Amino acid sequence: MQKLKEEVGRLLASRTSLEPAEVIQLLEIPPEPTYGDLAFPCFALAKSRKKAPPLIAKELSEELGGEEGLLWEKAVSRGPYLNFFIAPRAFGREVLQEVWDKGDKYGHADIGRGGNVPIDYSSPNIAKPFGVGHIRSTVIGHSLSLIYSALGYNTIGINHLGDWGTQFGKLIVSYKRWGDDSELKEDPVNYLYKLYVQFHKLVEEDPALDDEARYWFRKLENGDEEAVDYWNRFRQLSLDNYELIYNMLGIEFDYYHGESHYNQMLEEVIKLVQEKGIATESEGALMIDLEPYGLPSVMLRKKDGATLYITRDLAAAIYRYKTFNFALSLYVVGAEQTLHFQQLFKVLELLGFEWSSRCVHVPFGLIRFKEGRMSTRAGKIILLEEVLKRSIDMAREIIEEKNPDLPDKESAARAVGLGAVRFGDLSNDRIKNIEFDWEKALDFSGETAAYIQYAHARIFSILRKAGTEYTRWDDSAASLLIKEEEVTLIKTLALLPDKILASAENYRPSILARYLIDVAREFNRFYHNCPVLSSEDELKHGRLLLVNATRQVIANGLALLGIIAPEEM
Repeated sequence: MQKLKEEVGRLLASRTSLEPAEVIQLLEIPPEPTYGDLAFPCFALAKSRKKAPPLIAKELSEELGGEEGLLWEKAVSRGPYLNFFIAPRAFGREVLQEVWDKGDKYGHADIGRGGNVPIDYSSPNIAKPFGVGHIRSTVIGHSLSLIYSALGYNTIGINHLGDWGTQFGKLIVSYKRWGDDSELKEDPVNYLYKLYVQFHKLVEEDPALDDEARYWFRKLENGDEEAVDYWNRFRQLSLDNYELIYNMLGIEFDYYHGESHYNQMLEEVIKLVQEKGIATESEGALMIDLEPYGLPSVMLRKKDGATLYITRDLAAAIYRYKTFNFALSLYVVGAEQTLHFQQLFKVLELLGFEWSSRCVHVPFGLIRFKEGRMSTRAGKIILLEEVLKRSIDMAREIIEEKNPDLPDKESAARAVGLGAVRFGDLSNDRIKNIEFDWEKALDFSGETAAYIQYAHARIFSILRKAGTEYTRWDDSAASLLIKEEEVTLIKTLALLPDKILASAENYRPSILARYLIDVAREFNRFYHNCPVLSSEDELKHGRLLLVNATRQVIANGLALLGIIAPEEM
């Protein structure tokens, strides 16, 4: 589609006052396929031509005519729009050739030119079970990391762990009083969480426990050897547990820089804020008045000298810019933290950091499971590990029923089960709350990962039967695909680069996920109406090239969502 845009851009630039890049920027996809394949809004020419846009569109359509070798065959005016229709043979050949040449890099670009993009995502709380509530940040952040990498950026995955605060004083007290080494070794994170819950029950009867917890946290802040040893132990045990989940999901982080990482930088932040004169003392606390900007004031330091979450986030933002000189810095954190990030970015702006405009909060809604459909082993927390394992188990049962002779059912079950959870999240607009439904998520005929993965597996089956017939490029065979279903599928495949870019620009992997449903749907429609293996030789070759291009597009798209494209299932 990009080459078609470039061709139209050069054409209209030669007949108007616009530059090719300006034309390309204005081009739109018409709302209905019958209107055309690309639309140019003539409003942009009204001032220079001193005519109404519909008249300009009509005049341009009369001037233009398709020429041999162009990717479009006619230009038609429709109201204020000039609509271009593709030349099926030339366009089809061009798209399939591009997919053929670029392979697993089709859809990728180099607009990032190696610019650094740190992405803050997942961020579970140390010594607490990895709850399903963290799945959204984890899979959205990981997918954005993959997408930005595909666009030529150097993405840096940062797991901003919740590894500091008074809860560690409570944990130390709990473990010293009631801890058991053997239970800790057997199930570290759930046992620590059990102790934490026990502390909160007992503190109601014995408020002195809170004083003891504050005492131990102060010792931790002051670097007391025993307190630090406990903290390091609890932190490492938690990380070991979280790594099991990240390994299941195929996720690796570049840094596990939690809140504690920035402790040594807090005084520097306080000093900077004071030097800039944007903070005032109020009853012993250090405050920044943000009310003139329509935001509540923020506290950076309590009267007892303790710093707050936003103080550490300021230190983290400054550290990340100094370290990475980022082109963009993303925070994939729930929508309930929107105000916090508005305050954070405003304070960075008031500190004079021009790069504050490159910091972006990527909010998302909540995920819920239908009541009674998910058990838990830890209080009210639904464990993500249980969700993933259950999804794999359910996928295994479905595959056993549908394809009992499948050689490697376990790999297919993992691909489908993990893909169901990821896609069940990513296919929804991130800002909306979602309700996860097992039956819908694992439906092979619905708008699911399984539906897309099944199309991919079906394609592999076709290609296996075809042998080596599709493994050489053939211009003339690629030019034969002019049937409506063939043309529609080709036009859909051509959209992958645009969908990847739009997913990045809008911080919405859902754009790519929904597009892949369209690809699978159009492939199934093509396959139902256009015989492949039984077609005559040259047409068969052309259709196999189209089938293989579809396989490549599905594989490339799923890879950017962190989902496996199985060859059999």
